[in-house]
Amino acid sequence: MASGHNMMAPICLVENNNEQLSVNQKALQILDKISQPVVVVAIVGLYRTGKSYLMNHLAGQKDGFPLGCTVQSETKGIWMWCVPHPSKPSHTLVLLDTEGLGDVEKGDPKNDSWIFALAVLLSSSFVYNSVSTINHQALEQLQYVTELTELIRAKSSPSPEEVEDSSEFVSFFPDFIWTVRDFTLELKLNGRPITEDEYLENALKLVPGRNPKVQMSNLPRECIRHFFPKRKCFVFDRPTNDKELLANIENVTETQLDPKFQEQIKNFCSYVFSQARTKTLREGIMVTGKRLGTLVVTYVDAINSGAVPCLENAVTTLAQLENSAAVQKAADHYSEQMAQRVRFPTDTLQELLDLHAACEREATEIFMENSFKDENQEFQKKLVEILKNKKENFLLQNEEASAKYCQAKLDQLSTALEQSISAGIFSVSGGHKLYMETKERIERDYWQVPRKGVKANEVFHRFLQSQAAIEKSILQSDKVLTDGEKAIAEERARKQAAEKEQELLRQQLQEQQLRMEAQERSLQENIIQLKEKLERERENAIRERNMMLDHKLKVQEELLKDGFKKKSEEMNAEINHLKNIIDSTRNDDTPWLAKTLDKIGNELTSILCAPAKLVDTVVRGVSSLFKKK
Repeated sequence: MASGHNMMAPICLVENNNEQLSVNQKALQILDKISQPVVVVAIVGLYRTGKSYLMNHLAGQKDGFPLGCTVQSETKGIWMWCVPHPSKPSHTLVLLDTEGLGDVEKGDPKNDSWIFALAVLLSSSFVYNSVSTINHQALEQLQYVTELTELIRAKSSPSPEEVEDSSEFVSFFPDFIWTVRDFTLELKLNGRPITEDEYLENALKLVPGRNPKVQMSNLPRECIRHFFPKRKCFVFDRPTNDKELLANIENVTETQLDPKFQEQIKNFCSYVFSQARTKTLREGIMVTGKRLGTLVVTYVDAINSGAVPCLENAVTTLAQLENSAAVQKAADHYSEQMAQRVRFPTDTLQELLDLHAACEREATEIFMENSFKDENQEFQKKLVEILKNKKENFLLQNEEASAKYCQAKLDQLSTALEQSISAGIFSVSGGHKLYMETKERIERDYWQVPRKGVKANEVFHRFLQSQAAIEKSILQSDKVLTDGEKAIAEERARKQAAEKEQELLRQQLQEQQLRMEAQERSLQENIIQLKEKLERERENAIRERNMMLDHKLKVQEELLKDGFKKKSEEMNAEINHLKNIIDSTRNDDTPWLAKTLDKIGNELTSILCAPAKLVDTVVRGVSSLFKKK
């Protein structure tokens, strides 16, 4: 659904039966119809902490995600609600509400970890919801973040010399928002007022000390600081002190809620609507609803098979599906546009080839826009072959339309001639001259017919060939002419026939030359567009690595500032490795690009120039004629 999707109520996306996870097909069908980019906001936290209430507000509704009013957890698995984005035109806001963590009724506590990991993998903004304060206990409850290194992989098989896998997380992890409910403290530090963000950053400072307990305490802090470069905090007062109203909060009017709480909710929603990013994968690959559905299935399948969800594998799976669809979309566009723009028969071959070039360029642009990770340009080569075959089909249709049209016009113009031959009008003295005048008038009228197309010469040449024996018979039976005059006329007819044949072969050779030039243009257009795409991808990769480097330098600086010199120094190897990668990517411009374009150029040439028999035939034909002369 190109215009996005407005669901009236949420639907379960990932079902959790405590044994294994499964993806709801109805939810996938909804995502499949969303071709717009998506902003994905997921919320996690302990059960019965009011996550669903926040998500309903983001959806602009009082209810939807079940709130529950008992100590039992209402939400199981991951629930999804897709609504038009309130401030980003042509975007869909996808809200993911997860089941409460730490539910005692659960059979397998590992399920909590997987739900947490899935929320991280699927979202562009990750909301962690807790109650009261961000203290030691709150951070301990966030042990799931420390398990992410075991639950998520960036690459399918990182080589030993590459950066540690988890250090890649910042390139695709969501922004982190910590929401603290029923907050009762004053936002002050050392006697001075602080912001909510300063409150969070202060809570994430590492505790000095080397004993195991301190190190365990620091682990979630380190993970949040390392994995989530962009962090935000919101604190909320109690909505109301009336327990009865709290138990039925979805039906409470705004006037019954604490004005400060209302303002805090408004600020939270406003921040999410304005700051939550479009969901992207590595190197700027934008996620649509359809792509999000593929990611969900890929990740859940990996979890159920006992493997670890891997971003690289997910992107590969996504690329295979998306690139096939991109080829189809581009090919369909070409067919539709050619059908709309071409009026058979075209006046010249060049007219048709120009239309082909314009439609092919548009189709290639569509493919480039919708494809990614096209390893060895396999899908681009498929498209080139498909468009080449479609072009050949249009050329054939054009020839057939021209031949049919020309033949019909010629039949119409030569009707009187055929009738005169049948009636014996030319079988008299001086009949040859009369026949030649009639034939010349037909030729003159034929060449005045507009838009005959590419087969005009060939059709007329066949007409002349069909008349050759009749003309000879009329010539021989004409008693006015002497034998010498007949011999001269016969020689002239032979010479004219040879000239016409030579002219026809010249036209075929010229047309073949035009086709070859069109193939060269097609090759150049593909290479130009690929070069632009590869350069964009390279820039995206450099930008992504720079973002990772900036983040690491910031973390290193904070560690040094907080007195953790050893930890700061331990990051040097990662930082230097990243710098080397950025330098080599930036400096490896000419050899890498030239080699790739050279390879694809050779492969596309073999596809575009595969059938070269026609040109050989034409060349041989023309050569033989020149030899006769």
